[in-house]
Amino acid sequence: MTSAPPLDVPLHVKYIQQLDEKKDLAYHLTEHLRLNGVYWGLTALSIMGHKDALPRDAMVDYVMSCWDDEAADTLPPPPSSGAFGAHPGHDAHIHGTCSGIQILIMQDALDRVDVDRVVKFLLTLVGPDGRVEGDQFGEFDVRFSYIFVMVLSLLGRLDAMDTIYDGKGRQLVVDNIVNSMNFDGAFGSEPGAESHGAMVWVCVASLAILGELDRIDRDLLGWWLSERQLPNGGLNGRPEKLEDVCYSWWNLAALSIIGKLHWINRDKLMAFILGAQDLEGGGIADRPGDWVDVFHTVFGLAGLSLVGYPGLRDIDPLYCMPAEVTDKMGLRRDYRTLPRLEQWPQA
Repeated sequence: MTSAPPLDVPLHVKYIQQLDEKKDLAYHLTEHLRLNGVYWGLTALSIMGHKDALPRDAMVDYVMSCWDDEAADTLPPPPSSGAFGAHPGHDAHIHGTCSGIQILIMQDALDRVDVDRVVKFLLTLVGPDGRVEGDQFGEFDVRFSYIFVMVLSLLGRLDAMDTIYDGKGRQLVVDNIVNSMNFDGAFGSEPGAESHGAMVWVCVASLAILGELDRIDRDLLGWWLSERQLPNGGLNGRPEKLEDVCYSWWNLAALSIIGKLHWINRDKLMAFILGAQDLEGGGIADRPGDWVDVFHTVFGLAGLSLVGYPGLRDIDPLYCMPAEVTDKMGLRRDYRTLPRLEQWPQA
């Protein structure tokens, strides 16, 4: 049995509630992540069973204030495209659009957005080789492919993929993802790139949403992912790298989707994540002793949920959203989590 301090839920709830009150230099330097940060905070609160700890209406209004009504448009009108930027005044980007849509769905406010315009924006980002760009400036990798697939799925519009490139849009996107797979069974950010835990999750989740999981070798990939656990219990994203709490999501979620989550040492991983808590100010860091942030807080909590930490709500490993939300939408796919423990540490 591995012991560690229990999860301090009230302290972490308070930490998230106070995030917007600290208008220091770091706050302003991370404006490009602001909408993502709201999603991370809301999801973390939902995992802890405190979704209402932040004001709903103010959150929804903020999301809508990030709407870019003049999103890049390469398809003829009508309707013109539209999407979300990272903060009011920022250009539309697929990453901000992802968080905006997720928040609106979690807050039951999707009726505030013009879905047709969002779909059109997403379709403009797919290249003829199946690569998906983040915005009008051309950056691409499989993270954006995942967001493209996931948001269309959330909007009930996966069929829109068949409206581009003479009906080949879906296959082009799938092939680009599969071509990013390496000899070790894992995935890189694009074809030929080094395997990386975060890229594994976005590719595996994309293929799962599209019903294409038979394109991967589950045993080989499961081996690669389980080898990411280090003796201290933490997971890394690549061989010979340090452990990091965020891989408690990327790697575990992929293992959950392919049914290999039991291939890691649950107790040691839980102890590692719990040891990265700030038990004075709240929040979870990348590793014990480091500075906390909401990014590692949500993914630490999500990892704990997947492996059955007591008292937490279920998280969907394909969407990184509360399972009760995706279940209600009829989006549940076949995945495996570990049984939820009754107490920590285990008796």
